[in-house]
Amino acid sequence: MRVSDLLRPLVITGTALSLASLVLTLDNARRVRRPDLIDLPAPEPLSVLIPMRNEVETAERCLQAVLEAADRWPGPIRILVLDDGSVDGTDAVLARLAALDDRIRVHPGTAPPPGWLGKSWACAQLADKAFPDGVHVFLDADVVVEPHAFTSSFALLRNAGLDLVSPYPRQVAVGTGERLVQPLLQWSWLSTLPLGLAERSSRESLSAANGQFLVVDAAAYHRAGGHAAVHDVVLEDIALLRAIKAAGGRGVVAEGSDVATCRMYHGWREVRAGYRKSLWSAFGSPGGTLGVTGLLCLMYVLPAAAALFGSRVGFVGYLAGVASRAVAARSTGGRDWPDAFGHPLSILVFTGLAVDSTLARHRGELEWKGRPIEVSR
Repeated sequence: MRVSDLLRPLVITGTALSLASLVLTLDNARRVRRPDLIDLPAPEPLSVLIPMRNEVETAERCLQAVLEAADRWPGPIRILVLDDGSVDGTDAVLARLAALDDRIRVHPGTAPPPGWLGKSWACAQLADKAFPDGVHVFLDADVVVEPHAFTSSFALLRNAGLDLVSPYPRQVAVGTGERLVQPLLQWSWLSTLPLGLAERSSRESLSAANGQFLVVDAAAYHRAGGHAAVHDVVLEDIALLRAIKAAGGRGVVAEGSDVATCRMYHGWREVRAGYRKSLWSAFGSPGGTLGVTGLLCLMYVLPAAAALFGSRVGFVGYLAGVASRAVAARSTGGRDWPDAFGHPLSILVFTGLAVDSTLARHRGELEWKGRPIEVSR
């Protein structure tokens, strides 16, 4: 039996799965929640909570945008910033901005207690200083919100009867490394997660969120245990949504390219470091990582490789992956062409990043912004 005969069933299987994923992507692009682009009267208190650690390059741009959005909030508002041990001059920028606008309140952070990871501890400290009721917005320092971001996201939260909504910012990707990897963020949940079911279901596996921009009902947040409930979880955003679901709440990821933008990383070195710190935990275990990356290669790499050797079935599978990627990009404000044609290469790079992260965790080499990430083995 020839090698091609052995691979043909795998190519057929991968193509069938990629076609099914394309159908799901198309359905999700139609039904995905989007912030309601209206100014809904909102007398409820709003707490905007922004942890910062070595963010001298982004702090001012982030806060200027937040202040513009705060101008459109009709109720009480607090803009709380935690300086989480910055050593790059972030503290001076924050002090200057707070002196210019008394809506900004800057608080010094403390070192995480044993068992806590830095991001969750920073968010917990901010939540302790927020309004006890109303709505909490957790925002990363590299996010730039639009003037209507808070009012429209609040409108979605309340109109849809949700306890948490995560408007996924448009991801700005510059350069080859960023353009290969970053578009996979939105594509991953648009192509795999049935959003309608995820919104109604309490199942942990049907959860997706992005800590760059989280809007959560304050009562639901505290009922779920807040960030204390996820204090040792690297992907604390998804874990927080799962905690809220476990406490009887409802939440969902939304398409937020009209309300916020974010450039997570600048260049390949930052891309690798960013995914290295967390990707090992995305699939639960090394076996889970192997299984998921293997499945992705079966669906998107093997059919493309087979197409290069004349397989019509493989070519169909390749086109299905390209189409899924293009639909996701067009739905989320990303770049569709020509980037979508490189989807198999994106999957290979992602697989390499997942392996790199898993090995770094095994060797105890995980860190982020100069702070070691200590996780149980």
